[in-house]
Amino acid sequence: MKRRNLISDINVVPYIDVMLVLLVIFMISAPLMVQGIQINLPEISSEALPVKNNEPLIISINESGKIFLETESTKNQSLKLNELNEKVKKIFEVNPSMQVVIRGDSKVSYARVMSVMSELQSVGARDIGLISQPISNNK
Repeated sequence: MKRRNLISDINVVPYIDVMLVLLVIFMISAPLMVQGIQINLPEISSEALPVKNNEPLIISINESGKIFLETESTKNQSLKLNELNEKVKKIFEVNPSMQVVIRGDSKVSYARVMSVMSELQSVGARDIGLISQPISNNK
């Protein structure tokens, strides 16, 4: 009587199919998961600034000049300058070297952006940047 040898190969083709389907799902859903306030960023051709250590603190200013601090506790909540000052001061007590970026709508006044930057500097922000959108070739 002849003994049969067991075949112990794993068929990986179904696993590859599943992984490709998951990849497609994540590629489609990733752009939809962007959080924050809808802002029409100005289009500028410039070099991107390097992001230091952790995620930067994002402050958005919409078309009407309302200020939003992009954190979990203040998500979609409009803040006044003094409220922004208090909240950012608490953040900088924990992490004084945090990078701050401002997302200002292209229609917001320059004076409004400068007043926000001034408030940020008064609480200790030293690394402040502005977010813009690359120039699109569709125009």
